Parts: sequence; structure tokens; C-alpha cells
Amino acid sequence: MKQKRLIMRTSILVIIGAALAYTFYSNFFADRSLAKVGEESKNFVIHDLEGQRIELKGLEGKGVFLNFWGTFCPPCEKEMPIMEELYQEYKDQGVEILAINVNEPELTVESFVERYNLTFPVAIDKDDIIADAYGISPLPATILIDEHGTIVDVHTGGMPDQLIRDFMERIKPGT
Repeated sequence: MKQKRLIMRTSILVIIGAALAYTFYSNFFADRSLAKVGEESKNFVIHDLEGQRIELKGLEGKGVFLNFWGTFCPPCEKEMPIMEELYQEYKDQGVEILAINVNEPELTVESFVERYNLTFPVAIDKDDIIADAYGISPLPATILIDEHGTIVDVHTGGMPDQLIRDFMERIKPGT
């Protein structure tokens, strides 16, 4: 009788341990990103804060620095002025920045854009449709897309000045 209880308890502990190990792995180590290097980018249509229609496919021929961000995100706040500075340098070299805010109120996003004098296109993904299509989590996240529409790199987390410049160089058409 005692031996049966020991076997039953051990079996239950093994099952619980396996469930915990799977949960830990899937939450911290598994790559859930749907955006994969070498794959074609997923097309989408969105309107920027000025009401201009932007279709990702319409940017073919340009390198696209696709940045997902939020006003509540300290790394986002730090990198936006750097992105603006480099946008002024790289926009004439065929690199486009598209900053997609993830589901915040329009007034909040507009205030942020005005505070930092951002001139590159900024749009709001109101229902997280684009962020979900690309598997974006957490913020900030940047997807580099070359002039042919192929994903070159996926970066999650803040970016220092030099990394943003390196990314712009990587997606500059003809490189």
C-alpha cells in the first residue's frame, strides 16, 4: 500500500515538474516571433497620423526600418530622436522609417510626435493587427526589410545610436 502511494506521488510530481519546465521554456526561451529573417515581409495597409495611406508593398525598392513602439516605453523615447536624426540623413538614400505605435490613443501619440518633432511616418496599430501578424512582444521591436521586401533582421529592445546607424546601412538599397 505504501509503495503504491509513493509511486503515485512520484508520478504526480514528475508530471507537475514537466508542466513547469514546459511553461518556463515556452515563456522565456521559445521564439514566438512570426517575423523570420529571410522570409518575405507581411503586407499591410495603415494610415499615418496625417491620414496618408501607407501600404508596405508600396515601399518596395526602399529599405524599411519598421519600428513598433509605445509612448510609455523609455527605450522608445530614447531612440526616437536618434531615428529622426538618421532619417534626415538616410531618407534620400532610399531608407524609409515607419514607426507603428501599438494601440495608444491618437492624442497621446500626436503629443509625443510633436514633442520630438518627428517627420517620418507614424501610425497607430489600433487593434494590434500588425503587431500580432509580426509576433511583436515586447516593445520596442524593429524589423529591417530590404528593398525586395525580405526581412533582414528582427531586433527586440532598445537600440543605441550606432546600432540604429548600422541597421540603416544594412537596408540601404544597393548594399
